[in-house]
Amino acid sequence: MTGRDARHWADYNDAQAGRAVRELCGEVIALAGPGEGRTAIDLGCGAGVETRALLHAGWRVHAIDSAPGTPERVLATVTDHAEDLAATLGGGRLTIEVADLATLDRLPPAGLVYSGYSLQYLAPDDFARLWPLIRESLRPGAWLAVTLLGDRDEWAGTPGETFLAEPAVRGLVDGLDLHRLTEEDADGPAFGGTKHWHVFHVIARAPG
Repeated sequence: MTGRDARHWADYNDAQAGRAVRELCGEVIALAGPGEGRTAIDLGCGAGVETRALLHAGWRVHAIDSAPGTPERVLATVTDHAEDLAATLGGGRLTIEVADLATLDRLPPAGLVYSGYSLQYLAPDDFARLWPLIRESLRPGAWLAVTLLGDRDEWAGTPGETFLAEPAVRGLVDGLDLHRLTEEDADGPAFGGTKHWHVFHVIARAPG
């Protein structure tokens, strides 16, 4: 992942540990129903807030992030909120992979893939290489929920990052059943202060 250094992401993730589950993740969990041991992928899991929510909903979670200290950070979040961490880990319900999303060459088959505010930090070529892997990981009937930054975002044009116009976003989910595509285009808070956000929130489902 380019643009911001590893220390930035470690500091950012540390600051996220106490926040609520992102709305998009909560919505897709409700739509997908009880996990019942199905596999979910949390791409760019950060502090593990959404990982925790997926575990509580019964999913087996494969969490991926590149930031230093990711395993310890995620386990601390899960420990604070899960009643039986030993059963979660011992039962193989949580695996944590420390990896740059730009270097991934495969993803496990999944019933749900979630990524919030992570994929935009991939360079366009890396994004274009990763997206087919995401699509290929979706089992029949699987759910996909992602947040992507748009071309009117204040950060648009930052070297090594990906910003998309609406037609491109729709093209990414062509062939999937589109459940939600909502757009935000307004000023709002960011880690470093206030900025103009142009954001697409997408939920789609694989046929079958």
